[in-house]
Parts: sequence; C-alpha cells; structure tokens
Amino acid sequence: MLKKIFCATLLLLALTHSTKATIVEFQTSEGNFQVNLFDQSTPNTVNNFLQYIDEQHYTNSIVHRVSPNFVVQGGGFTFDGNWPLTALETNAAVVNEPIYSNVKGTIAMAKIADNINSATDQWFFNLTNNASNLDVRNGGFTVFGQVIGDGMTVIEHIASLSLCQSIPMKDYTSQDCSNQSTPGVENFVVIEQIIIIDSSDVTDADLTPTKNTLITAPVEPTPDNSEGGALTWLSVFMLIFFSIRKKIISE
Repeated sequence: MLKKIFCATLLLLALTHSTKATIVEFQTSEGNFQVNLFDQSTPNTVNNFLQYIDEQHYTNSIVHRVSPNFVVQGGGFTFDGNWPLTALETNAAVVNEPIYSNVKGTIAMAKIADNINSATDQWFFNLTNNASNLDVRNGGFTVFGQVIGDGMTVIEHIASLSLCQSIPMKDYTSQDCSNQSTPGVENFVVIEQIIIIDSSDVTDADLTPTKNTLITAPVEPTPDNSEGGALTWLSVFMLIFFSIRKKIISE
C-alpha cells in the first residue's frame, strides 16, 4: 500500500513539474527586458532564481559589476545611502547545471572560485561569446535563460555606462569615483523588480540554446578575462575601501 502511495506521489510531482517554462521581465532604471528561462533543462537553477523573485530579493538591488565585452553582473547587492554597498542575505547554494553554453545573450549564475556548486543569488549576462572561457572553468557556469526580443539593447546600454571600479554609474564622474564621493541611488543601475510575465507551458519551444560541448575538454586560460570575476590589485584596494565582497565569475 505504501509503495502505491509513494509511486502515485512521484507521478503527481512529475506531472506538476514537467513541461514548464517561464518568461520573466527585468524592470530596471535603464529600461526593461525579458528573459526566457530554461525550466526543463536547468530546473534547480531556475527554481532557485524564481524563489528569489518570490521573496522580492532582487527588488531595488543594483547592477554591481560590468566587465566590458565580457559580462554584466547583479543580484547580490543594494545601496542604502552610503558606501559600502550592502550584501544581500542568500539562500543555500544550488547544484551546478552546465547544460548550455555561455554565448552572447544568455544569463548564467555567478560562483565562488574553485567551488563548483556555490551559486546563490548572483547572476550575469554574457555580453559576448564566453564559451571557451566559462564553459569549462570551475565546472562550467550554469546558463539558465536567454534574453529575448531586443533585450540586449538595454543590457548593452548598461554595459556602456561609465564605471567606478567596475560598477556602472550615471552622472558620477571619475573625480567623484577617485574621491569616493557619496552617490545617490539615482547614480546606480537599479533592478526595480523582476516579475514573471508568462508561466505558460513550454515558452522556450522556439529557442535553440547552444549546448555546452566543452565541459569535458579542459582548455588553457585565455589572455582576456582569463580570471573572469577575479579582481585586479587596484580593484582589490578600492573594493576593500568600499567593502564590496563580490562573487567570482571564473577562477
């Protein structure tokens, strides 16, 4: 009897969680864009991301890192009126799911160096094809969605803003950055909220994400961005001042 109940429960769970996909909208101070999540192939990562959305974890967080021609990163910090940025409390880390390739226009999870299953709340958008670097490092970086429509226009605009120690900032001069002048929230790129706009079955039917075929073929570090999210010594000095503890996108 117990065996039948157990089997019935498993069947119910399978029916409940199968053929499900989701489109979310990032609403930011620099414009909105949509991302189609790969629910069926990266379920742990997507469920983790959606849980943070349900908890409004990302509401009023900021984009805290741009590496030109590499990534735009956010999800882990907010600005409370003064330096340093405030790190958001995270849930437990999720198991890595390196199914898809880190090509341009994809969203993936940031991780701690040398820790394959360390992704929590921080994500990044690939500004270019980073497959040869990120698909093999640290067990591969989990791509769990794809920007759709003209969304990359907004992301690339964010990437084009002036940087203060890798943080994209508006109307905040290099002199302000050198003086560590206290900015206002209006100087940051704010993730106002992320909302689910379509939870219909199989919203990714028309997408053809690129598979990660490099995960079993280690490669030597590439000269550009070989350290991924590792900090330069100057960045280390400045970020110690700001006390920004960032997740690392690569080893």
